Amino acid sequence: METPTGLQALFFDMDGLLIDSERVWLEVESEVMAWLGGEWSTAHQEQLVGGSIDIAVAYMLELTGADADPAEVGRRMLDGMAERLTACVPMMPGAKELLTEVRAAGVPAALVSSSHRRLIEPVLDAIGREHFALSVAGDEVARTKPDPEPYLTAAARLGADPARCVVLEDSPNGVAAGEAAGCATVAVPGVLPIPPTPGRTVVASLREVDLAALRSLIPAA
Repeated sequence: METPTGLQALFFDMDGLLIDSERVWLEVESEVMAWLGGEWSTAHQEQLVGGSIDIAVAYMLELTGADADPAEVGRRMLDGMAERLTACVPMMPGAKELLTEVRAAGVPAALVSSSHRRLIEPVLDAIGREHFALSVAGDEVARTKPDPEPYLTAAARLGADPARCVVLEDSPNGVAAGEAAGCATVAVPGVLPIPPTPGRTVVASLREVDLAALRSLIPAA
């Protein structure tokens, strides 16, 4: 598994990193909030970027004070997203090219998302399951991002040392999870800004990232 530069695996976030789904989430969240009797804006969405659906549901119910079953709110959000992702999965610039390069080089990759398995499946179908050795969904771990559990789970399942893995993320929560797991991180900020710090690479687009650059983030063994 180990490459000459020590890179053992790459971990990709999904929403906002590989697929252009944040605008779709905004649409679905707005519809659900209207059903709850409230209004939704991009400012509200910014509170939830990179978080779990359970956090989103709790936030919506707190905002509206609606007497609705949290499970029903969550179901409506999942239904709305699943319907849209099944119809169309727009990829982010540079995502397809990077995934193709990584697969051709034989570097193991994992899709690690806070989204539920139900939403990951149509995305895998659309962008190609062959690009990933495994995937970890938000409803398959006890603690979601910013906790490191999702990335530690992926590393353990691949038999990889987290310190020799690179995480690619678009949200502060995701970057925090990758860094807490001990992985090198590449941030491609989407809805929210992510400042550069020591050990963190920040780029404007996946078009600025190739496998050579990712290998360089891990010291030689």
